[in-house]
Amino acid sequence: MHIEVAHRLQHTEEYYFSKKLREIEEMNKRGAQVINLGIGSPDLPPHPDVLRVLNEEASKNNTHGYQSYRGATVLREAMADWYTHYYNVHLNPQTEILPLIGSKEGIVHICMTYLQEGDKVLIPNPGYPAYTSAVRVSGATAISYELKAENNWHPDFEALENSDLNDVKMMWINYPHMPTGTPATMELFEQVVAFGKKHNIMICHDNPYSFILNEEPLSLMTLPDAKEVAIELNSLSKSSNMAGWRIGMLIANEDRVNEILRFKSNMDSGMFLPLQLAAAAALRLDSSWYSELNAVYAKRREKVFHIMDILECDYDRAQVGLFVWAKVPNKYTDGYALSDDILHRAHVFITPGGIFGTAGEQYIRISLCAKEEVLDQAIERIKE
Repeated sequence: MHIEVAHRLQHTEEYYFSKKLREIEEMNKRGAQVINLGIGSPDLPPHPDVLRVLNEEASKNNTHGYQSYRGATVLREAMADWYTHYYNVHLNPQTEILPLIGSKEGIVHICMTYLQEGDKVLIPNPGYPAYTSAVRVSGATAISYELKAENNWHPDFEALENSDLNDVKMMWINYPHMPTGTPATMELFEQVVAFGKKHNIMICHDNPYSFILNEEPLSLMTLPDAKEVAIELNSLSKSSNMAGWRIGMLIANEDRVNEILRFKSNMDSGMFLPLQLAAAAALRLDSSWYSELNAVYAKRREKVFHIMDILECDYDRAQVGLFVWAKVPNKYTDGYALSDDILHRAHVFITPGGIFGTAGEQYIRISLCAKEEVLDQAIERIKE
């Protein structure tokens, strides 16, 4: 019996890391003990107060039922307060915030709500592969726009203006940028909002890295006219060490929230209530939480810079976020070649930049989600 997968999946391959982890698993079975510096999954725990709330609420008898598709009021209010305190963005928690089961879910929900065959979407190259995958699953066409180091990894708006924008319905951006670590600027946000308004293109900003090694967290929604044209996704995965908890949020005007909820409510149910209450506790932590977290990441980043020096890679010390992005030396054909070389000879996995698009092929990316002693081991292996 042969059943073909749906047409929407025929050009959507298994996620790169899913395949690579299987290869690493097989190597480990043979005794390799691979050090994985590829995936940005925080290895540190959430704040003790967050864990306490989760334990207390999960022990109650009345917290285990279905929850509202819109999320618990206490969580939406905590999200609104968080945006006010850190981004100076004032939101209506009842109408302009939609909690998500991780912001990656939001990428798919947005695409499935607004896109269909014939639509086109501008996707950053390099950029998070999930944007392209979600666009393809929706039936729309992904059109990459190249980001270049000489333009500080910002969109080339002049080139975009001179391109064919017919049928372009949406544009994905992501600052601080993953994988390059380029910080956000208000000037960039002003440019992209003006571009979206001029061409009637929805701007979707994915913003999960704004607190990591970044002294000035910014939101696209700070601009007074952003809600007219934009949606922003945010997450507790990186900033609160809660990646496996799957807690994200979507910020938009009331009409957009209601439109996306029409799709989301048919796909899933509300999150486990104790998770939501614990997430609210995480959002109410004071700024010392982020300072202490970043002090750890700053020490790790210095060690990753050292790895990049050993590998003779070029990098920008001003980059922010949970990774270090660097250009490979000329002795390697591309980042894949360097990654495979280090994996098989040193048993250290480093992400090749090409998985983020053709503009990343000459680059690699190393995660900061490894303890200092693990990074020291990686340094010694690579030296040898």
